[in-house]
Amino acid sequence: MRVAEMDWRMVEDWVRHDDRAVLPLGSTEQHAGLSLLTDAILAERVAVEAAEPLGVPVFAAVPFGLSPGFQAFPGSLTLRVETLCALLRDLLDSLKRSGFRRIALVNGHAASAPAGALAQEWMMDNPDCRVRLHDWWRAPRTLSKVLETDPVASHAGWMENYPWTRLPGTPADDSKRMVELDRLKTLPPFEARSLLEDGSFGGRTQRPDAEMLAIWRIAVEETRELLDRW
Repeated sequence: MRVAEMDWRMVEDWVRHDDRAVLPLGSTEQHAGLSLLTDAILAERVAVEAAEPLGVPVFAAVPFGLSPGFQAFPGSLTLRVETLCALLRDLLDSLKRSGFRRIALVNGHAASAPAGALAQEWMMDNPDCRVRLHDWWRAPRTLSKVLETDPVASHAGWMENYPWTRLPGTPADDSKRMVELDRLKTLPPFEARSLLEDGSFGGRTQRPDAEMLAIWRIAVEETRELLDRW
């Protein structure tokens, strides 16, 4: 259940019998012709659909992450690593004070990997709590379905092109040679923009919605199983 549809009394009632909660992690960064909030939209939506039958509260997605390499693309916002870790620590502390002890971080942004180390550090100081970082798009069954559909899948390409991340005027299906990712990682922002051009890393820009929804169903099921096992 979305926390946006709850008041504080409903949260208080929930934690009397269950201590699970979900905090989605996203970003605000260029995704070629897709929404700047693609990562946040996908993380929150998969979390909400997964948690709905279980009644687990889902907080609004954290809309900012680590995006230093995209700073030459207008609208891309970034935190520093220490800022992200401080933010997540404060949020986990607040969740614990509200009565939550099992917290799933449903992550939609690859660069948020430091959140996993922060979760381990936080549990060291809070041994009565459990935190799990779940990269929904590369969970085993979901990633297997992605690669079965098309092995060339990367940032701002078809694998993030859903009806709910697509914008009016998003270019129709096209294909682009994959960039050299090892080279990309060595470049400062303006050189990275020159290499990427439109912003995507390569591959097809879109696949049929039927294929995308088949991947989505698996992603929701896999995320729900994680929550249910807790």
